[in-house]
Amino acid sequence: MKVNISEAIKALEPTASFGVIDENIDQIDWYSEDVTQPSKEAIQTKLDELQAVEDAKQYQRDRVYPPLGEQFDKLWHDINNGTLDNTGAFYTALKEVKDNNPKP
Repeated sequence: MKVNISEAIKALEPTASFGVIDENIDQIDWYSEDVTQPSKEAIQTKLDELQAVEDAKQYQRDRVYPPLGEQFDKLWHDINNGTLDNTGAFYTALKEVKDNNPKP
């Protein structure tokens, strides 16, 4: 999910009143006379920080491992079959998830 400029401004100045036109950092209408408007650089930095957090959360959501019971069963069978290495069912099932969801 993409973080928007309004979220970044609210994170910097939670009580501010403002408007953003077309998600353009150059088109911010500032209505709060008692709150100093953050600089474009501060907004962009916060936007980047929030996006990094969102990307990390998305990465975690995308990594769907098999249920633990299934993992333990694969592990038991690999031990029993003598395939407790990178050719076993346990390893290959988890590697598939990791390969399909590389770290950002």
